[in-house]
Amino acid sequence: MIAPESTQSHRVPDKGLSNLRQCYTPSLREIMSSPFNHWLELTLPNALHLLGILVIALVLNRLLRAVTNLLIKSAATQARAAQLREQQTRTLAGILYGTGSKVVWAVALLTSLHEFNIDITPAVTLAGLASLAIGFGAQSLVRDLISGFYIVLEDQYVVGDTIQFADYSGRVEHLTLRRTVIRDARGALVTIANGEIRAVSNLSRDWSQAFVDVSLAPESPIEKTLLALETAAGELRGDPAWSQALVDGPRILGVQSFDRASSTIRLQVRTAPTRQDEVARELRRRIQIEFQRQGIPLSTVQRIELAGAFHSVEEAAQSGTAS
Repeated sequence: MIAPESTQSHRVPDKGLSNLRQCYTPSLREIMSSPFNHWLELTLPNALHLLGILVIALVLNRLLRAVTNLLIKSAATQARAAQLREQQTRTLAGILYGTGSKVVWAVALLTSLHEFNIDITPAVTLAGLASLAIGFGAQSLVRDLISGFYIVLEDQYVVGDTIQFADYSGRVEHLTLRRTVIRDARGALVTIANGEIRAVSNLSRDWSQAFVDVSLAPESPIEKTLLALETAAGELRGDPAWSQALVDGPRILGVQSFDRASSTIRLQVRTAPTRQDEVARELRRRIQIEFQRQGIPLSTVQRIELAGAFHSVEEAAQSGTAS
């Protein structure tokens, strides 16, 4: 009878000690800082929401890509107009996709912040104030974007066209709403802000034109010279290697100028876009060969007259004698 009482008397202090430990020992949640507890509250539903936002953003980007690709009209033929139309629609589709994709990812980022219990209202307000400040402080940027929009909308030029702006000329390598990048004759990439483009020349539309001037000696027979020029022009038109580059001509316009030193005859030729220089060089080569064959001399001697030179010599001689 004594043993059970002794056992019970020993168990009571153990239970009281356990209660004391529970009262004075802080829990793990109380020991950890509140920011860490906040991140621990990111449960499985929040992770699923973030995954859903990511999937929706990816799907919208794929749909945006598919829709913008529908705008591209592939060239059915090798005609220049069809090629230009395809290049224009491809450039427009690229700009629309780039702008739309940035908007989709921005909305996805703002939506995902809500899953971390971050209030996006101050961020949206701050973004609105920042955009207002940028509108006043970065007017050139807004001007560039508006100019780039009208360049694409009005089809002023597209990627692949050869343009000339102020002192710059070259092939368009890249086009966005803010800038135009061209490669000039040196091979350098030139970046131009669209807002700086006031007047631009597109050298890749429809056809190009070149004028070839031939200077002859005054004593050269004009009729024989015209027949030789017509022969050279006819050979160029009949050459299959060059006929595809020709739109019209070469045509002899007639005598461009005439004086005691030489007479100049002008020819006109219209070619496919940007091919006028090579066609003009080939035409000059054939003209030279034809002139050499028929023995027609070119203008090589220039007559220089010094007005009053004789009187100056006499005055110098008289002054030397007097001294």
